[in-house]
Order: sequence, then C-alpha cells, then structure tokens
Amino acid sequence: MTSSPHMSDYRSSILGYPRIGPRRELKRALDSYWHGGITQDELVATGRELQEQTWSELAATGLSQVPGNTFSFYDHVLDAAFMFGMIPSRFAALKEELNPLDLYFTMARGKPDFPPLELVKFISSNYYYRQPEIEPGMEFSVDVSSILDEIKRGAAAGIELRPVIMGPVTLLLMSKAAQGAPEDFVPLDMLDALLPKYVEMCEQLVKAGTTCVQLDEPYFTLERTDDELALFRRAYDVLGSAGLRPRLLVTGQYGDFGPALDILAASKVEAIGLDLVAARKTPQELAAIPGLRRKRLYAGVVSGRNVWKTDKTAALDYLKELQAVVPDIVVSTSCTLLHVPVDVLSEYDLPGAVADRVAFAKQKVGEVVALARALRDGAPDKWQARDELAPIEPDNAVLERVAAITDEDATRLPYAERREAQRAAVALPIVPTTTLGSFPQTNAVRQARYDLGQDRLSYDDYVEVIKAEIASVVRLQEDIGLDVFVHGEIERNDMIQYFAELMNGFAVTRNGWVQVYGSRCVRPPIIYGDVSRPKPMTLEWIGYAQSLTDKPVKAILTGPVTMLAFSFVREDQPLEETVKQIALAVRDETVDLENAGIKIIQVDEPAIRTLLPRRPEGREEYLNWAVSAFRLATAGVRPETQIHTHIGLSGVAAVVEAIEHLDADVTYIVSATRSLYWVLDALQDAGLTRGVGPGVYESRSARIPDIDEIDELLTRAVQAVEPERLWANPDGGLKTRHHWQLEPSLRNLVAAARRIRRRASDA
Repeated sequence: MTSSPHMSDYRSSILGYPRIGPRRELKRALDSYWHGGITQDELVATGRELQEQTWSELAATGLSQVPGNTFSFYDHVLDAAFMFGMIPSRFAALKEELNPLDLYFTMARGKPDFPPLELVKFISSNYYYRQPEIEPGMEFSVDVSSILDEIKRGAAAGIELRPVIMGPVTLLLMSKAAQGAPEDFVPLDMLDALLPKYVEMCEQLVKAGTTCVQLDEPYFTLERTDDELALFRRAYDVLGSAGLRPRLLVTGQYGDFGPALDILAASKVEAIGLDLVAARKTPQELAAIPGLRRKRLYAGVVSGRNVWKTDKTAALDYLKELQAVVPDIVVSTSCTLLHVPVDVLSEYDLPGAVADRVAFAKQKVGEVVALARALRDGAPDKWQARDELAPIEPDNAVLERVAAITDEDATRLPYAERREAQRAAVALPIVPTTTLGSFPQTNAVRQARYDLGQDRLSYDDYVEVIKAEIASVVRLQEDIGLDVFVHGEIERNDMIQYFAELMNGFAVTRNGWVQVYGSRCVRPPIIYGDVSRPKPMTLEWIGYAQSLTDKPVKAILTGPVTMLAFSFVREDQPLEETVKQIALAVRDETVDLENAGIKIIQVDEPAIRTLLPRRPEGREEYLNWAVSAFRLATAGVRPETQIHTHIGLSGVAAVVEAIEHLDADVTYIVSATRSLYWVLDALQDAGLTRGVGPGVYESRSARIPDIDEIDELLTRAVQAVEPERLWANPDGGLKTRHHWQLEPSLRNLVAAARRIRRRASDA
C-alpha cells in the first residue's frame, strides 16, 4: 500500500485552504440564509460553487495533490463530530423536527431551550470551534456522504481529492464531557468505540477511489501525558492495520509533534506531515528517528500562520538537506492556510515595502509549487533575495522610548489602596451591570463608513452619523438600567483593525478577510514597522458619549498582547520588543482618556494566552513579558481610575494567574455558561483579591437567557466572589447580535443582578 518514492519526482501539496471565498461569499450566503433571505438549496449551491472553484484553482497552480473536505458551512471540527454521530442527547428532540443542516446550525448557534455547543479557541490560532460534547455510551456512526459527493464531483473535473478529516484522538481531546456525565469520565474513554467508525470511513473512501486520506492530530503538538500517547499509538496501530484503506497521512500542525512523531514513524502509517516553520527539525534529528526514512514526509516549510513571503532560497537549501534523510518528500505548508487571507493581488494600496514582502493563500500555494519544482530542477535565477527589497526605515524616537522603560513604568499603587480611591471616585451598587463594549452596527453606520472611505461622504457628515448612533446606544442603556455604560464602538469596524488604522507601523488590508468562526471574519492588520500613536484614537467618541449621561461611560481599548496576537507580526525583531511599542501607544491613550474625565478604562486582552508556547519551554519567559506589557499599558493612570480587562477562557490555574498578575481592578472572563462553574471554583479556591465579571451568558449565541438562569449563575458566583467585587455582564461584545436579541438579554441581566442586591441587602 506504500507508494515507492522516486528520487526525481518531488510532489507539492497543502494541508488546507480558506473556505469563505475571495469576497466572503460564504459569509453573505450564511447570513442571508439564517435571516430568511435565501433557501437552503441556494446556500448549498453557493457552497458547492466555492468548493469547485477552489479545487480548480489549486489544480491549475500545478499542485500535485489537492486537499478535499476543507470546506465547511460553519466549522470543520463540528463537521467531524457530525460525521461520526456526536450529537448530544440534549439535541435529540430536534432530530425529527429539523433537517440535518438546520440541526447542525442549531448545535452551532443555539435556539430557545437549546444552548449551542461551547465556542472554544482552536489551539494557539485565532480560530474558534464549537466543542463537541461526548456522553458515556454515546453510539457513534459514520456518514461520509458529503465527502463521497466531493470525490465524485472532483473526479468529474479530472481532480483527485485527498480528504482532510480531524484525527480520532485529537477529535476526542478537543471535546468535553457532556453535562451530567460522571466526574471521572473523559471523552478519550470512548476511543475504542470511535475507532471502528474511522476504519469504516476509510473503507468507504477507498472504495470510492480515494488513494490517500489526511488525518489531522494537532493536539499532539501540545504536551501530552503518557496515557494519551499510548492511546495515540493504539489508534494508529488499529487504523494502520485496517484491511481496506487508503494511504494515511497524519499531520502535526501548529508546533512540534514531539513523541507522536516517533510513534507514527514506527507505525504502518505511510505519510507524516510536520510543521517545520514553528518547530524546525534538523536533518540529524529526523535521521535519528527509526522508521522515518521509509515514510513520505510532508515538509511544512511554507508558513500557514503568517503572511510574509517564504525565503525560498533558504527553504530550498533546507529541503535538500532533508532529502538526504527522508527521500520521499512532499513540499507543503506548515498547517492549513485557513488562517491567512485568500489573495494579495486584491490589495491595491498596501504600502510598497509591505506589498513586496507578503504572500496570502494563493501566493503561498505558488511558493509550495515553486519549491517542489526547484527541488527537482534547481532554483531559477529570478528568485529575489530578501536583502534586495527596499528597507523599512526604523523610527528612532520609538526605539529610544522603549529603551528608556523602567520597572516603575509598569507599577501602580497596591490594589487595596486603589480600591478605596476608586469607590470615592465612582459610586456603584454591588454587582454592577455592564457590557463589554460593542453594540450592533446599523446599515446606516456601515454605509457611512463605506461612503467615507470612497470619498462620497465628508468627515463632518460622518461624525454626525456616528454621534447620532452613539446617542441612541446611550439612551438604550439608560432605558435598560445598566450601571456602567459603553459608547458601543459604533465607529469601529473591528477591534484590532480600528486601532491599527490609527497607529504608525501597521498596514491594513481591504480584502484580507480571515474566518474566525461561522460567518464571523476579520481582517488582521500587518505589523511591519515601529509602532506609535500619532494622536488620540478614541477620545472624540467616548468623550461625546460621556457628555450625554451622568452614568460612568467605560472606555474600551484593545490591549498590546491582543493587538500582537491578532495581527500578522514582523519577524525581524523579538515579539517582546514589538509588544512594548504597542503598550506605550495604548498607555498614551489611557492617559488622555483619564485627563478627559473618563474614570473607567477597559483594556481588553482576550488573546493574552494565544501566544503561550505550546510546550513548557519558554512559557515563563512569555508570561513575564506579556503581563509586563499589559501593566506598562495601564500603569500610567492615577489610582482612582479603574482599569478593567477582558481575558479569554483557558486552564483553571491560568485564569487565576492572569487575573492576579495583570493587576487590573476588574477582570471579565470569556466563559460560556456551561464552563462557568469551574471558573468560579478556581476563583474561590485561589483567594482572588480583585474584581471579577464571569460572563453569565454567551454573547455569540442568538439564544436569549432568562432571568432565572442568570440569577442562578450570579448566585453561584456570589459564593466564590463577594458581591462587592462581582460584576454582571455577558461574556463578550454584542456586535454580532440583533437588538431583538440584545435588549431582552440585557434586561434579564439587570433584573437578575437586582435580585442579588436585594438578597444581599436582606441578609
């Protein structure tokens, strides 16, 4: 079943590709379908068109292997769970009521009485997936009809597809035990029940003409226990020994495959994909692994995570060294290209120094093909060396300011002293209610922003549109009865891009969309030079909102580490130096806001753990500079000014550690309600000293939580954090919600918080 390597036949492939379409065609179709604008048949037709367009374009580049099953209507992890029948019993009542696609969307988005699966960050990327729920005794099944349909349509176009499927062990590791499962139950307990379905899947695929299937096991680039590694070995012993199957390509994307590489090298698996960008292996290291020489190596030398062009000369030299120890090489990407925009050629106004240096998904495919050809035929003379590009001039003023930073610049008065000053400055009830920043944006606002960019609207007229909408948001919050207002971020297209457009050292794109989850897409900016803030970025809008009300209006800024993590970052200096530059720019903004009378400033860091090294080496160093950057950004204000932050969900110890070390006065935690209990347990056990707002309903879900549900969660929270330090809030921004969802949810939040106050007063 193993194909014989041919020394002169070097192949090219990629591990995945963007699926939203070059102009976000999928997003528009999804939003239209969800709101009744198109039929399901029309949505499916859009999906088929995007699939077939992608296959044809990839085949036309000269790519020798085209991946299939990379398209998804929402999330590829949810697709895998659906394929293997991982439908929790709490959705069972909907199986007869809904067709399969609408059941799939309900699991992703929720509906009354059916909360969605939890939204969880995908490893260290900026992508989020819906977390499968596994129950003891769950009866798995297998339905590969959609893949078989792809194979048939691809074959009709003369294209053989290599299906891409989440590997069985990672799929279970990415899942959670369903609510009500025994405390000692973990999804991996179900591996023996799941593996026969993977064997069955492989048999169906090979009968349909598939010669190779790709199984992604990215969770083994994280640190894994001996028991988990033993299960990994068992899984690929079973799959490798299956009687009728295609060749197996097992990939370890997003980092170092670690001990899993040795296990696969000793197995019957034919091919292994390695991320040789994030975790480069020397030829000597690979040569020392028994059995690896007999495998086909998908050498991931083109980055799927960043947009900088590959240094093809250096990559080719490295590939030649690898060829000496693993002769059968397929030049590939380090991971799926899902995390980069589609085509740089649609960017007609990037600064020249940036445009010359970047490659998006289409261009990265071209790099893969070019490297494979050069490995066979030799490098062409026309490859441009990096040192031939026009230099990017440094900003000496920024560099001097960073060099002058001291420890005192990142230090505030102790929290206990600040707390008393803040109570005197801002009178708030116990369990204050607030939101985390963004409100829905109207079509009028979007049109005004577009017209401004097209020079069809004057800036003064644009300001009037934005101010009118801010006034509407303030009136709505007054009517709902919130205690701390926000201005709604009406002027912002995206929390990262907005600030990037106003800072030096960043470049932004027009069509550089990247999927975050479902129909949610962002345009990550590109950090290419030294970062500074030429002038205030938010003062005009937040100051106007504060002028409309006596209630405190909270300023919302994006933190330095999140700006770094959600951008494509320059590679010519350490991340630590770049984040200090961003922190100083944010610091200047906080001081200006304070001087304008803003008493509460929220500096969001939802991605502070995104850049955390995936293995123990380097973690302490990263946390030191990441925490220091936040403190540098927020320590310029006076003690009476409250600093709030918003962090993402992560491990129990990590949450508490972040809350304490960031030294924010209040921390909001992204935690879907079904994960809130362990967060509260962690806060109670750790003896938290600062304010905390554990999100009591999921802002990304269309579902409206009722008062009793929020009351129950806040009551539980009071047991972990006394009412004087507890805040009531949704777990994220409300930009993606409609007012018919937002208003009742917030009114129920306010009503539940008032119940808590009454009970505390009675006690």
